[in-house]
Amino acid sequence: MKKSPFITEADAIKEDFEGRTNYWMCRPEITNAKDLQVCRAVLPPGKGHDFHRHPENEEAIYVLEGEIEQWVGEQSQRIKKGECAHIPADVVHASFNRSDQDAVILAILSPGSQKGPLAVDMFEEEPWASIRQSKA
Repeated sequence: MKKSPFITEADAIKEDFEGRTNYWMCRPEITNAKDLQVCRAVLPPGKGHDFHRHPENEEAIYVLEGEIEQWVGEQSQRIKKGECAHIPADVVHASFNRSDQDAVILAILSPGSQKGPLAVDMFEEEPWASIRQSKA
C-alpha cells in the first residue's frame, strides 16, 4: 500500500511512555520508509529515556529545544539545541532532562525495521544501575 510522504503530528504514532511523549513521524507502519525511523520526543523536566540499547539500530539524537544529559556508553555530555550525539548499534545509552524546562529531541534510527526488539532496557544492570544512582 502506498502511503503519503507527508506526515503531520496527527498522523504520527503517539506514545506516552514513562513521563515523556514520543511522536513517531517516520516508520514503516506510517510511511514507505524501509531504512529509517524518526521520532520527536518531548522530555519534561526530570524525565528522560533511561539506559537502553538498540541491538540492530544505530541512532542519532538531535536536540531541537532545551538541553539534555546524553550518555553514550560510559561517557556523558550535556548537549543543547542544535547539537547531536551518534550512538552505534547495540551501544548502551540514555537521555535525561536535568533542566527545569521541556527538552525536545529528534531521534533518528536506522534501519527502519528490525527482526528483534527495538530497545532492550539496561538500567537495572551494572554498571548502568550504579551510574544512574550516582547521577540522580
